[in-house]
Amino acid sequence: MSRPEAPVLVLPSPFFSDSDTIRLLEPADCDHHAVLRQVVSGEYDRPFVIDDGSTRTLHFSLSLIQSTMRLKDPFALELDYTQAMMSFMLFLARPQRIFMLGLGGGSLAKFCWRHVGSARITVVEIDPDVIAFRDEFELPPDDARLTVIEGDGAEHVEALGAAGDKPDVIMMDAFDRHGLSGSVSSVSFYWSVHHALSGRGIMVANLAGEKADRSEHLAMIGEVFDERVLSLSLPDGNDIVLAFKNPAFAPRWREIANQAKALRARTGLDFPKFAQRLERSTRLRYL
Repeated sequence: MSRPEAPVLVLPSPFFSDSDTIRLLEPADCDHHAVLRQVVSGEYDRPFVIDDGSTRTLHFSLSLIQSTMRLKDPFALELDYTQAMMSFMLFLARPQRIFMLGLGGGSLAKFCWRHVGSARITVVEIDPDVIAFRDEFELPPDDARLTVIEGDGAEHVEALGAAGDKPDVIMMDAFDRHGLSGSVSSVSFYWSVHHALSGRGIMVANLAGEKADRSEHLAMIGEVFDERVLSLSLPDGNDIVLAFKNPAFAPRWREIANQAKALRARTGLDFPKFAQRLERSTRLRYL
């Protein structure tokens, strides 16, 4: 059951400069000092937003930034891992349907809504407090192309497998303050993803946290998708994994390089860099 929705309380931030604000899902008559002490100590157990006048960041804790938005360009992708997750467009530039596990600040949903043709986008987010911040991150309202659902993403993926309208892309960014959600940490979950995808479908997963955990997930993905897997290791410790359902998948890197240039011109993201790194990672696997 979700908590009763609270208004967004804006207070002077206890960090950085005096002009910063912190936004919390708390009633106006709460004990402001007690709430801020909990945030500083790490005891606060709800997401919160810090605004420094140029960027707005969603936090699960002070040490864990979940999403970042630049106020002058709210539809841009600021974090490297979100940019790298869009590398699926090198292989499928205009999917018809995209399914996302995890909303965060809505960066990926907004970018896809603006740049990925007329794709229908469904986002499932388990934490109602995260959804409650959607207006703070200027996520468009639900419409014919965008739907945000409160629920367990893994359960919804299982339901997709029984439906006829299967997504072309499933994007997994399912983190909470403890790391990867337990509901997505099994071979059976990745089999449900495989079953839910369309015939040309691609799964894109953001893997973060301990190296052993990332390696375990990568092994499970490789098992399910018969090693039709490409990956990008980022300097911040995230691994972006692309897994392809089509058993005949065989990337044509010269064509992909041309596609990358066109995508860079259309979206502003450095797709040529993604293509080069993905091709290099493929070669290294066979050395």
